[in-house]
Formats: sequence, structure tokens, C-alpha cells
Amino acid sequence: MSADLAISLSETLPGSLAVPQPRSLARLVRTGKIYGAGEHAVAALSDATLDIRAGEVTLIEGPSGSGKTTLISILGLLLKPTSGEVWLEGKNVANLTERDLPPLRARNFGFVFQGFNLFPALSALENVAMAIQMKNPAAKSPRDEARRLLDLVGLAPRAHHLPADLSGGQKQRVAIARALGGNPPIIVGDEPTAALDTKTALSVMELLRELASTHGRAVVVVTHDPRLERFADRVVRVEDGRIASIDSN
Repeated sequence: MSADLAISLSETLPGSLAVPQPRSLARLVRTGKIYGAGEHAVAALSDATLDIRAGEVTLIEGPSGSGKTTLISILGLLLKPTSGEVWLEGKNVANLTERDLPPLRARNFGFVFQGFNLFPALSALENVAMAIQMKNPAAKSPRDEARRLLDLVGLAPRAHHLPADLSGGQKQRVAIARALGGNPPIIVGDEPTAALDTKTALSVMELLRELASTHGRAVVVVTHDPRLERFADRVVRVEDGRIASIDSN
């Protein structure tokens, strides 16, 4: 799937101008997740409908335990829903088997977490190259691709440094470069700035904003930090397992 921003033209009245609309890359339709059964059942997510669009940053906000992580875990095919639909690559994949999900997930998603999850004994270059090779064992030049991605996130001069020799912001940039391996159209971040100071957090969000605006990625970020809203095209508020509001910037 191309990483370039693709747009479709909306339906218009005769004689009116078509308005470009961002292309939907993934969609949740009335999606829910229930843990347990009977009187012990807990609805972690209910009736969630959300489009994820190329070239946009979508921020997911809400208090702890509101269902944010459940929502992005279902979106990223890390968790199967109890009900509803998950649309990806033009089909509903909600009921696919566990065997079918990994290649679909690898093609479409890159993940960035609060903990950088870098291998301490590997350099920045090696961390990214290994992720590329794990996604695609047939990749011909994973180290060359890793160099290109580190350059994209502004870390080419630190390619041969170990994680212990990198700042928190630099580690997160390595993690973002790793997430970009294999050219996935959707980047999902689960509180990727939570462990960073304010200046570094804003710098990381600027990078994610650029990946959406310039490189056509869809970026989805879970956060507790309202200061990040200025980087978003849409802010989704999750409360008590439901999408309470979706606001456009």
C-alpha cells in the first residue's frame, strides 16, 4: 500500500466543485470488546466507530481505564473485538484467524510505545535493521533501509550509538524509525511522549505531524497531554468505554 497521500473526490451536486477528502486507511464500525461473561462481564469498549485517514494525525484522549488502549489495540489488530467490524485493505478483518493477522498487521501498522523497547546491545542502526528484517525476511538491504529511516527522523549521525548513549528523545526517534520499517501506512503510538520532557515531547510530535503531512502516513496517538492537540487533525475523546466526541482542528 502506498505511503503517499491519496485522496478521493467526494460526491457533489451537478455543477459544484469536488472537495478533496483524505482516504480512509482503516475503519472501526460499532466495535466493542467485552471481558468476562454473565454478571462478571466488563465492557472495555462499546459501539466505537472511527475512520483513520491518510495524511492525518488522530489524537486519542481520555482518563486511565476509559478504553483508549483497547481501541487502538483493536485498530492495530493486536486484540480481537467481541462485536462490530474492523475494515482494512478493503475488507472486514474482525473475524480473521490468529494465523492470518500477523502479515496483515505487519503490512499496515508500525507501533511506537512509551517504553522505547530498544535492544540495549544493538546500535540504533541495528535496532531498526533487525525490525525491518523481522517484518520482511526477504528484505534485500535492511541496513540501507535503516540508514534512510534514521536520516528521515534526523538521527543519521547517531546510527552507530547504543541506546545507553542516546537521550530519551533520540531513543524515541529510533523507535519511530523502527516503526516505519516496511513502509506501513499507519503509525500507532501508545503514549509515545509520556516519558519525555515537554520540549522533547513536542519535538517528537512535530516529527509525527511531518510524517502525516509530508509522507502521507496516518498517525494515531494515545495521550493524556492536551498540549499535543495542536498537532492533531482530529481529537477523539474516549470516556467509559465509548467515543464521547470527535473534534476537528
